[in-house]
Order: sequence, then C-alpha cells, then structure tokens
Amino acid sequence: MADAAQVAEKAAEHAGEGGQTAGEYIVHHLTHLSNKEMAAGSPFDLSVIHWDSVVFSIVIGLIGCFLLWKAASKATSGVPGRFQAAVEILVEMVESQAKGIVHNATSRKLVSPLALTVFVWIFLLNAMDLLPVDLLPFIWEKIVVAMGGEAHHAYLRSVPTADLSVTMGLSLGVLVTCLAYNVKVKGLGGWIHELFAAPFGDHWALYPFNFLMQVIEFVAKTVSHGMRLFGNMYAGELIFLLIALLGGAFTLSAGGFGLALLHIIAGSAWAIFHILIITLQAFVFMMLTLVYIGQAHDSH
Repeated sequence: MADAAQVAEKAAEHAGEGGQTAGEYIVHHLTHLSNKEMAAGSPFDLSVIHWDSVVFSIVIGLIGCFLLWKAASKATSGVPGRFQAAVEILVEMVESQAKGIVHNATSRKLVSPLALTVFVWIFLLNAMDLLPVDLLPFIWEKIVVAMGGEAHHAYLRSVPTADLSVTMGLSLGVLVTCLAYNVKVKGLGGWIHELFAAPFGDHWALYPFNFLMQVIEFVAKTVSHGMRLFGNMYAGELIFLLIALLGGAFTLSAGGFGLALLHIIAGSAWAIFHILIITLQAFVFMMLTLVYIGQAHDSH
C-alpha cells in the first residue's frame, strides 16, 4: 500500500496545478461538510455540525422506514414474494433474539421493533461504504462549483457510521433507553437504591464504591458501544480510499496498468468482504442494544 501511495502521489503531482497528493486526497475525503472550517478538529466540539452525516442519516433512515412499511403494507397470508419473505425472516430473527434476552413480554412490544429499526438503519448507513469513494463527492463538487463555490472546499463524507459523533449519538440513545427502563421496571426509588447497593452489597460504607462502579459501567458500555461501530467503519472507509489511490496512480506504463488491475481486484475483493463487515457490525450493535436493555430489567 505504501508503494502504491507513493506512486499515486507522484502521478498527482504531475497531473497539473489542481492535482492532489495522496495525503491531500485522503484528508479531503475524511473532512466533513460542516458549519465550521475546523470540523476536522476535536470530535467533542458540540458547536460543530456535520451536515453530511445529518442529512445522510435522516434520508437513509427514511428509506429504511419506507422499505419496512412497504413490506408490511404488501404482506399477504398466501405465498410471500422474495422481498416479503426476506423481511419476515429478518423480523423473526430479531424477535427470537429479543425473546432470548428481554424476558418481559410487555417490554418486547417496544424493544423488538426498536431492535429491528436499529439493525436496518445501521445496515443501510454502513452500506453507503460500498459506493465508489469518489462518486458522491464528485457530484457534490460539481454542485458546489455550479453554485459559485470552490471545488477544493467541496467536502462530503457519505458514511455516517464512520463519524464518531453519529455512532456516539446512537449509543447515547441506547443509554437513555436503558435508564428509562431501569426507572420503569424498578421504580425511581428502587433504581436509585440499586445504584448505591450493587454490586458490592447494601452497606453504607460501600455506597460510594457501588455508585462509582455503576457510573463506570454505564460510561464504559456507552463508549465501547459507539466506538466499536465507528472504529470498524472508519477503518473500512480508509481502506477503500487507499485502494482508490491505486486507480489514481494509473499511467501509460506496465507499472501503471499493473496498479490499475490491482485496484480492480483489491476493490472488488474488499467490497465483497465488506458486505460481511457491514452486516456483522449492524448485528453486533443491535445485539448489544438488546443486552443492555435486558440488563436494565434485571435486579441485583
């Protein structure tokens, strides 16, 4: 990969004044369309809004809801079509997982649809990584230029789950749901008592240590929940960019043709393998959501 990047950098340097080096190409593709120029800075700056992540998340979420609604509206008691059969298999899979983890039948009326929504939404968000890395940025660049903007400022990232703010937002949503079920199932007083009485025991001398451990547990679960999805999708996006550099290094030479062929082979192989990754990551996030909500129903 390092050799390919060096070749791509040299090819870009000779492409003209508007050419990009390999490093500039990657940085450009990893910069968000946001309300601030410093969007590539601290991910904990709450004043920064990544508009690309927001728009893609909403649009893809609506598409996911439409697909599920379409399957439900076309459902028939007869022989189902392929699309209906696929959705039914997915619903049954999620329902069986929910039954095995959340034993409260009343809670499952909300938790099962929630888990289904989480899986479908995250799967579709992850699937954006299968689009050619330059496709949507190229279209957006043309739109920006047509509106009188500058091409090198036409930033756009199309994989919301490769954005830490999105994955942490999803995990925080799961945390809030878990806290709500803790209060609903155990009562406010019962949950507060559990915060101070578990896991070491119900003794006044142990209350500070119990509370500290409970806080650490909630924070660790939330951070790891969001970071796991972000890390895997960010790494996948970066690999696609590195593979794209192989194609960008094409020249009219034996080495250039070799890199172009390697670009096609590596890109196809990684895309096929990435289908498994995006599905697995959606499934893992859904399962952890069910596990955490299930733990909220358990008493210590």
